[in-house]
Amino acid sequence: MRQIYPVYGPDWTVTPKVSVGPVPDAVAGLARLYADRAEPSAAGRPWLRANMVTSTDGAATVDGVSGGLSGPADRMVFTVLRSLADVILVGAGTARAERYRPASAAGIWTALRPAGTALPAIAVVTGSLDPDSFQQLLTGEQTIIITTAAAAGDAARAGAVADRAKLIVAGQRRVDVRQAVTALGSLGYQQILVEGGPSLLGQLADADLLDEFCVTISPVLADGTAGRIVAPGPAARGAATSLALAHVLADNDFLLCRYLRQLSPGPAEE
Repeated sequence: MRQIYPVYGPDWTVTPKVSVGPVPDAVAGLARLYADRAEPSAAGRPWLRANMVTSTDGAATVDGVSGGLSGPADRMVFTVLRSLADVILVGAGTARAERYRPASAAGIWTALRPAGTALPAIAVVTGSLDPDSFQQLLTGEQTIIITTAAAAGDAARAGAVADRAKLIVAGQRRVDVRQAVTALGSLGYQQILVEGGPSLLGQLADADLLDEFCVTISPVLADGTAGRIVAPGPAARGAATSLALAHVLADNDFLLCRYLRQLSPGPAEE
């Protein structure tokens, strides 16, 4: 893998799987690269970084999951970004389809985290509070379920979750992502990594909450019915969000792009 923008860099050995021992130079280099950023555009709230993979023709999945689009370099960046996150935010549909499990030391470069820091929490956004969507996550100590007041009012469903995960209520009949992000920030989670799915990303984009968008472009033509990586949200977005290209990495026909929100210019000095 090599950085090709804004400058050409040296070749990095791709290490997609976490291994015991010192962090490889390539992994440490990626961590430094992705840690370089501007300050959040909205003071007082966590930084939201999205990480997705797409086919060349814009599909979010192949056969219903993103794994068919991924490659070794993409998986390497995936492990690095998880290692830098305080909490991983995901929609219930993606948690179910991708069979999410609690974060483990076997999938995290623990040396990239401050000493004594807990593994990243997993936060699932679910409007229905259906435990079947995230049952496998209820075994972890670091699981957060974000739902609506209407769903939390179902005593049976709320009871099935409350003793095994932290329950956050955000919104009445639809999850309010602004309230959800505020709640995560109040728990001390300042680095939020959003891993999808498209519906959740659409809601976050509608709310203008995304500070960073990392996307791997896979050399695949999916040519199917899969949706885009950002689905239309329930509300009209209005003005588009301007992004600035921070860097591009290349590996075996994959392009790994990182975009940052373009901050609005401050008032002109007199």
